[in-house]
Amino acid sequence: MKYFKAEWNETRGDEYDHWGKSIWFLELDEEHFPIRQIEVYENGIRLKYDRVNFEDSYGMLGDQPISPEEIKGVEINKILFEAEWSVEGKKLQLTQ
Repeated sequence: MKYFKAEWNETRGDEYDHWGKSIWFLELDEEHFPIRQIEVYENGIRLKYDRVNFEDSYGMLGDQPISPEEIKGVEINKILFEAEWSVEGKKLQLTQ
């Protein structure tokens, strides 16, 4: 497994654009597919996806391989990733 932290310097461009920019944490398997993914937005909202919680109304786990060279960020260790994974984010209420 490889672990990465990357700043996404653009907003979402959708109805949740006001959440702001985000920092992404990725756990990739040997073939570079995301296993777990965390998105932390400027307003404190934290989205987490894995193969059990694949998608929700706000997004989804990446379904394509990501080359480490494509990631505009830094490689981190598993301990840092697990620390981020264990953090609870703001509770979201779905809008109808």
